[in-house]
Amino acid sequence: MDNPRLPYLSDKAHGLPLLPGVYIMKNKAGDIIYIGKAKALKNRVSSYFRSVEKHLPKVYRMVSQVFDFDYIVTDSEFEALVLECSMIKLHTPKYNILLKDDKGYSYIKIFPKEYSRIRQTFQREEDGAEYIGPYLSAYVVKETIDEANRVFLLPTCSKRFPQEFGKGRPCLNFHIKRCMGVCQGRISLEEYHEILAQALEYIKGGSSQSVELMTRQMNEYAENMQFEKAAQLRDRIRAIGKISESQKVVFTSVANQDVIALQRTDTETCAVVLKFRTERLVDKQDFLLGAVDDLDEARQEFLLRYYTTSNRQDLPRKIQLDGPVEDVEIVAQLLSEQAGHKVEIRIPQRGEQLKLMEMAKKNAAEKLSQRGQRTGREVAALDELARLLGLENPPGYIESYDISNIGSDTVVAGMVVFENGRPLRKCYRKFSIKTVAGTDDYASMSEVLRRRFERYLDPDKQDEAFDRLPDLILLDGGKGHVGTIVPMLAGMGISVPVFGMVKDDKHRTRAIAESGGEIAIASHRSAFTLVSSIQEEVHRFSIQYSRSKHQKSAFALSLTQCEGIGDKRAAEIYKQFKTVKAIRAASVDELAQVKGMSHPAAERLYQFLHEED
Repeated sequence: MDNPRLPYLSDKAHGLPLLPGVYIMKNKAGDIIYIGKAKALKNRVSSYFRSVEKHLPKVYRMVSQVFDFDYIVTDSEFEALVLECSMIKLHTPKYNILLKDDKGYSYIKIFPKEYSRIRQTFQREEDGAEYIGPYLSAYVVKETIDEANRVFLLPTCSKRFPQEFGKGRPCLNFHIKRCMGVCQGRISLEEYHEILAQALEYIKGGSSQSVELMTRQMNEYAENMQFEKAAQLRDRIRAIGKISESQKVVFTSVANQDVIALQRTDTETCAVVLKFRTERLVDKQDFLLGAVDDLDEARQEFLLRYYTTSNRQDLPRKIQLDGPVEDVEIVAQLLSEQAGHKVEIRIPQRGEQLKLMEMAKKNAAEKLSQRGQRTGREVAALDELARLLGLENPPGYIESYDISNIGSDTVVAGMVVFENGRPLRKCYRKFSIKTVAGTDDYASMSEVLRRRFERYLDPDKQDEAFDRLPDLILLDGGKGHVGTIVPMLAGMGISVPVFGMVKDDKHRTRAIAESGGEIAIASHRSAFTLVSSIQEEVHRFSIQYSRSKHQKSAFALSLTQCEGIGDKRAAEIYKQFKTVKAIRAASVDELAQVKGMSHPAAERLYQFLHEED
């Protein structure tokens, strides 16, 4: 590390007391770049300045910029936590997790057109449109608009009315009864305005007030023998009832609580907060935290930053987290004092609470997918696989190996690579087994992995498929394969998690093997789908190579039956033309140009290849 101050910083840290407190890291300009708390200042601060090469990337970057540090001793860990929070809020250091309130204000906009639409907007303009709001929660605005459009069957397409009346067929929403079909020209402007007014009343006054008003209108229509209009209102009232009912059913046991989940990729981390009040989901917030090294540490930092900033006063009695935080009792005490009531921090294990947590994780995954090249499903699958296998981080770069043979004379292996949950075909590699006689899967797999990592350790051998360590190795095999490979890699100084992929009698993925046994995977849908696809792909790739090599070997053997063609010449012929089809299509002159071939030998080979023509 290029920080000449490390010896000074290390000596200074060793002189700190073994007491709780807060430490303040500063750069050369004197700017505060990180603030942290410690149970024992000496131990915590010293850890930054020893074995710096082993630090995770974010910590490494921070330490490289530290010029000096200050510290404040406190009477307790709790006081240290309170002081840390207040100082971070005051100084906003670069390397602490800082939350920007990206909410802003949202409005519901009704465009000033004949056939007005209801839309969401984040700015109020002087354009003659009607605005409802402002609302703090963009999520609530979106959900409200979606509900209103669904209940009152308002159009959500981009067609212009009345200009496009009768042009083209109605869309799917019309056929599934999600739209009244204004595009067909059968809804008068007067009737449309009446329906729009009902929708706006629903938005402004809520479902109960809206239902009460529509019920009175329905009865009036019925008394005046306007049964068609009465029936339309009846259907809208029922639709509102179904929405309210479904919301109550889904969350009947949900108390006032926040559900918090974090998901991450190699370059970004997203925290999602689902806020439940009065047994309903009332808001969703998401925050992008950048790259984090330790998810548990990031979870605690986020929790503290979220609830201790001045605009986070709505503290529920329960907070559900997707994983552990350090010093959870102290954190709960701090939040309880801030809220004025007891705050419980829990990690759901089963039932409805676990389903809500999965919802939060899915939302975080979807947010990340919008930022990168992955889908939300891929992000979720990698995260689930990491948790299932006990990995610290989701495995962004996975290598998988399979041995394939057709008889004992054609034994090969295939290596496939999945990056961010997707095949990275440019890094696929094939191996011919060189040192193992017969069909010994364990020995063959050992040879392949040894050769692969010898290439990694050799600086003179450049290959993009071998120049990087994978985050995870998956072998097509059971615990025996794992037990063979793990000690072999350890002997080479390679530290990569290794697991096997176990198949059932029908050649389908059944479980994941480790050296001590098996891990059931079928109930973990996202991880199961990913592992199954990897196993299928590596099997396809290796068997394809095996068949190709067997065909070539068999044909090469047949070439040696031609006078003047031995093993060396047959090999050179294949090296030159690559395929059987190309060899058969070659002229005598082209065959004669092969290394080691003479013109008479080429003539004899040409006649041999075309004897049956």
